[in-house]
Amino acid sequence: MILLFDIGNTHTHLGLADDKHILKQTDISTLAWFGGGAAARVKNFAGKNKITGAVLCSVVPRATPFVKKFVRGAWKLEALELNSETVRGVGVDYPKPQTIGADRLANAVAARRHFGAPVVVVDFGTAVTFDVVDRNGNYVGGIIAPGLAAMTNYLHEKTALLPKIEIREVRSAIGKSTEHAMLVGAVHGYRGLVRELIAELKRELRVNQLPVVATGGYAKLIAAKLPEISAVAPDLTLEGLRLVWPAK
Repeated sequence: MILLFDIGNTHTHLGLADDKHILKQTDISTLAWFGGGAAARVKNFAGKNKITGAVLCSVVPRATPFVKKFVRGAWKLEALELNSETVRGVGVDYPKPQTIGADRLANAVAARRHFGAPVVVVDFGTAVTFDVVDRNGNYVGGIIAPGLAAMTNYLHEKTALLPKIEIREVRSAIGKSTEHAMLVGAVHGYRGLVRELIAELKRELRVNQLPVVATGGYAKLIAAKLPEISAVAPDLTLEGLRLVWPAK
């Protein structure tokens, strides 16, 4: 069994996989790596399974050594850290490959394997990121925009009268309250942003058909009325980590 660690700013997504599938997953707080509470959670998650490997991607460099040390102590294993040098399953054609987020590489690997090339991944996280794999199977770059929650939280924090809202579907495009108006801007507005950026990517890649895979917290919500999105894959990052592990 292989342990998968997707270390994000808020949560660390854990996965347990064999050589074909992700078998289960859960989330723990990334802060728990610094407070000492993560080890027990991960051991409980792994249970009695024989752990033969571990793969991680991290956007929190400070947490990475804690995870590696834990894996080394618990299972006498060296965790494989995904980066531009260890990635497999997708090429890299990018000016400074060491600056590519490891989670974005994991998404590209999984999308390339399951949807072919060219392909685009849209990850609805703290930021909304687009990652592009060209027709040659190379990661060639992407787009970064503010996330849904980041945008609405900013409006709440920087204005006196705009409330903090919970992102959800909204039918009418004419807001009948402050909250309704903010939801229109967030939900319908983001669909417009995603649609236009996908159109630009099609033009630049010179393709009429372009598989677009959505992942992240708001992927299902935004994709629901956006036919340009081909599939929603909540486990895409973990699947990419699984695919990076060397086949025996």
